[in-house]
Amino acid sequence: MLQRVKVLCAGLATGVLLAISVAPGGIAQAARSAESAALSNAQQAAVQKISSYFNKMRSLKGEFTQISPKGRVSSGIFYIAKPGRLRFEYAAPNPFIIVSDGQWLVIKNKKKNRADQYPLSATPLRLVLADRVDLLKQAIIRKVEQVDDLTTVTLEDRDQIVPGHLILVYNNSQSELQQWVVVDGQGRRTTISLSKIEAGVKTDPKLFKVKLPDTRKPKSDR
Repeated sequence: MLQRVKVLCAGLATGVLLAISVAPGGIAQAARSAESAALSNAQQAAVQKISSYFNKMRSLKGEFTQISPKGRVSSGIFYIAKPGRLRFEYAAPNPFIIVSDGQWLVIKNKKKNRADQYPLSATPLRLVLADRVDLLKQAIIRKVEQVDDLTTVTLEDRDQIVPGHLILVYNNSQSELQQWVVVDGQGRRTTISLSKIEAGVKTDPKLFKVKLPDTRKPKSDR
């Protein structure tokens, strides 16, 4: 029997609700075609431009606004330091903090002092937090749209570890990622919009560590 585990993943950048099907002994794979859509030369160049952006990006700091599948709005600040590290701090009353140390993604509920951790490799964030990114090779590109100054790329994990897809919105005039949308296997959408982005900032390594709650039961007195 498959268990449905709800994972809060930021994705980028990255504070994003994902549904991950976890089966005993591994992650269930979606039975989908691993073929990308036929892309024109201009569309391929647009995807490569976004890959280049991720490769040039080594560290970021900024603010984010998240809209959940139910329309709930949360906000906070984020930090990214490649490869693989990120931190999303939600403003009150949202009690969550999400941290990746490059291997593990930890979702902590500060109010309840509970935390869960998952391999970063089991989330779409690994596609954009990797040291080297090549979306044309590493992802299944479903759609590329270019309207005004925005390029929107819809992609799936080529390994199909996680059901659903990721939508990246890149601002060409500002040369930065503006938004991403995670659509889970059931079609639920979580939107993350980024603002006040600062590139090349120094980040404290402690930002990407989180102390897990001690869940051990206290020893009974003898």
